[in-house]
Amino acid sequence: MIDLTVNESVLDSAAKVAKDRSIRVPTFKQMRDPSLIPDSIKSELNSVGLWDLNPLNLFRINWHNDPIASGGGYGGVNFLELPPELTGVDARILMLIGKWFPTGAHKVGAAFGCLAPRLVTGQFDPATQKAVWPSTGNYCRGGAYDSNLLGCESIAILPEGMSRERFEWLESVAGEIIKTPGSESNVKEIFDKCNELRQSGQDLVIFNQFDEFGNYLWHYAVTGPAMVEVLNQVMGPNDRFAGVTLTTGSAGTIGSGDYLKQVFPTSKIAAGEAVQCPTILYNGFGEHRIEGIGDKHIPWVHNVKNTDLGIGLDDEASMEIIRLFNEPAGVSYLVDQGVKPDLIEQLPLLGISGVGNMLSAIKMAKYYEMDSNDVIMTVGTDSMEMYGSRLVELNEERGEFTNVNAAATMARHLHGAGIDHVQELSYYDKKRVHNLKYYTWVEQQGKTYDEIQAQWYDPDYWTSIQAMVDPIDELIGQFNERVGL
Repeated sequence: MIDLTVNESVLDSAAKVAKDRSIRVPTFKQMRDPSLIPDSIKSELNSVGLWDLNPLNLFRINWHNDPIASGGGYGGVNFLELPPELTGVDARILMLIGKWFPTGAHKVGAAFGCLAPRLVTGQFDPATQKAVWPSTGNYCRGGAYDSNLLGCESIAILPEGMSRERFEWLESVAGEIIKTPGSESNVKEIFDKCNELRQSGQDLVIFNQFDEFGNYLWHYAVTGPAMVEVLNQVMGPNDRFAGVTLTTGSAGTIGSGDYLKQVFPTSKIAAGEAVQCPTILYNGFGEHRIEGIGDKHIPWVHNVKNTDLGIGLDDEASMEIIRLFNEPAGVSYLVDQGVKPDLIEQLPLLGISGVGNMLSAIKMAKYYEMDSNDVIMTVGTDSMEMYGSRLVELNEERGEFTNVNAAATMARHLHGAGIDHVQELSYYDKKRVHNLKYYTWVEQQGKTYDEIQAQWYDPDYWTSIQAMVDPIDELIGQFNERVGL
């Protein structure tokens, strides 16, 4: 659960930091609906860049930012609709776009969801404590960014095999960067480093996205409503919302599916993972190249009982499709295949995991034999801005991407995507996946047997977390009043 116990003595120190740095903290409601943000803040944002290290950018942690690099206001939710000539399926695939968040990825919101409750309760003092952000990529970037805005020192922990762009950007923002062995799937090594830091005697707070329910709550309360807003905008009277499909890294974003199911009770939630690391599908493990997903364990914040489908994705498909979408020969081939140029221009908005989400939506559509009245929702976590070096590496390794490569990629990985490694999860399939939490969280990370049981058997467990938005927003309001700006 999210602890909202207030520490008054630390609150005074945290509020002083906020006042000295002119920090006002947005509420969850303002992130969900930016029309609630005061006009004075909107006016100040007119001269602020989207990635600027300016506390005002806390108010840009939402899905509604104007899609420009500087000075933007708020509009509709940023999304793409991927047409049949690209996907090879008749179902309508809608994708929220994370590029237009500060840091270029929506994980900055998940980091805020973990940090804000600790800040406004006085459980974290930015004047004296370091904020530790363990991650396989964008979450630690978002956490380091949020920490910088708050004026506190941060430690970013991520695997050494992540993209060069991530490390280069972190060097200008994070106080310290710790590289752990391995790549996307090596999360235990990150946890081991966190335990080492706990024993080091440093005054720090570890914000672990895999077990911090602020991650789940932010996506339930902000991402889920953004998806519903898009659906209300585009769905016709004969359309059916079929479900949401998301690759699972920390399993925070999939919390949006819990919100969607409450609005559309017949919809489904699908969890995608690399077939090279098929933990949900086969209790498996391994290395893969879809950065930020598939971590050889089941995150504590994943409501597995509400997940209907597991979908395995070949990482080779994601790597070849980013070439198709970004190399000149690929772009030219897409034009020849009838994909509209204005959509092609926007395909670099999909990073490697965004391509994985697109593929999981295609496989979901094929598995359920969906037609043009079915609508699937997914997310483009980040853009190719973080992966240019991967294109260089692929060209060095495989040679120039040609028209023949483009044709093969589209035929095999897009239009040829099949229903292999797709499993509908029965009650006992879900329980099998849920039980995997025991080995990571109870045996290794100190969670209790009673709570892992409550996650499965207590009907109020997840809804009680969902109900914490109003209490947290009230505490944020009280904190802002204490700051007095």
